Amino acid sequence: MSTGAENNAAGTQKKNKTFLIILIVAVIAGGWFGISKYIHGQHHEETDDAQVEANISPVIPRVSGYVVSIRVKDNQRVKKGDTLFILDDRDFKLRVEAAEAALATAESNVAAAQANAGAAHANIAPSEANVSTADAQIETAKINLWRANEDFKRYENLIKDHSITQQQYEQALAAKQTAEKQLQVLQQQKAQASTQVSAIGRQSNATASQIGVAAATVKQRKVDVDDAKLNLSYTVVIAPEDGMVSKVNVQNGQFVQAGAALFSIVLNNETWIVANFKETQYGRIREGQKVMLEIDAFPGHEFEGVVSSASPATGARFALLPPDNASGNFVKVVQRLPVKIEFTNAQDTLVKRLKAGMNADVDVHLD
Repeated sequence: MSTGAENNAAGTQKKNKTFLIILIVAVIAGGWFGISKYIHGQHHEETDDAQVEANISPVIPRVSGYVVSIRVKDNQRVKKGDTLFILDDRDFKLRVEAAEAALATAESNVAAAQANAGAAHANIAPSEANVSTADAQIETAKINLWRANEDFKRYENLIKDHSITQQQYEQALAAKQTAEKQLQVLQQQKAQASTQVSAIGRQSNATASQIGVAAATVKQRKVDVDDAKLNLSYTVVIAPEDGMVSKVNVQNGQFVQAGAALFSIVLNNETWIVANFKETQYGRIREGQKVMLEIDAFPGHEFEGVVSSASPATGARFALLPPDNASGNFVKVVQRLPVKIEFTNAQDTLVKRLKAGMNADVDVHLD
């Protein structure tokens, strides 16, 4: 009996030693893990709330119309200027022809106005010459009238003395009256010529105004032609940049509205990481700090980056319905701030294989 009791006591003692050793190892391991995490936390900020981002350009037609041809497929790579799809252009061609016809009419109106102006200019020269001739004749008539008046005055004194005959006096009077009538006739002719010159001048001014209006109309019609041709060119929708097409949500015969986003092109020019750090982490993050990245799609591979910039506001501020803490009961929620991280290792070929939306783990080195 004593031997069995001794064996049980020895087994219990052995188990106690084993448990103690395991406990000590666990405490040491836990202490080491906690200390290492504490030390790591003093020099690093980490988050797994991060995604790969890229420039995405929406494909938006500038004119409305029916789709007649689709030139791309889902996930197809395209170059800048490649045709994506084509709209029915018959209505737009008719608009170009109508604009060109209106332009031709406006140009013919300018030609007609210029012809009228030439005719008015041709008519005004003889009329001005008639006015000049009338002025010269009037001066001559004034001289003749002055001479007739002087003769009449002399004859009027002589008739009182009976130095001349009555017939001679009447002849002087008739000469004076004839000179007066001739002067009046010439003055009336000059007035008529002057009126004609004024009328032609007004006609010329009106014609010049018509030319200006017609020229302005021509410019407007040219703008209409350019606008119609520009809209015609918009019936061919092209790729704005190099990239990869998303799912093409367009079918032949479909009517598309101008300004409506139909599908997108993910551009090849750049990719980066947006990491959403808690506001309690942001205080130690600065631009230019080194970042180590792990992408879930490529486990075990570390990407190198650098903190480029931070959002001017938290993500909640840009939400469709931002929170209003002044209404209702307030519950404090830790906010997250988007931080942009750019890749720095240009030799890393895997960077080009990253797709927008991939998840990432971010480790910012604070030193």
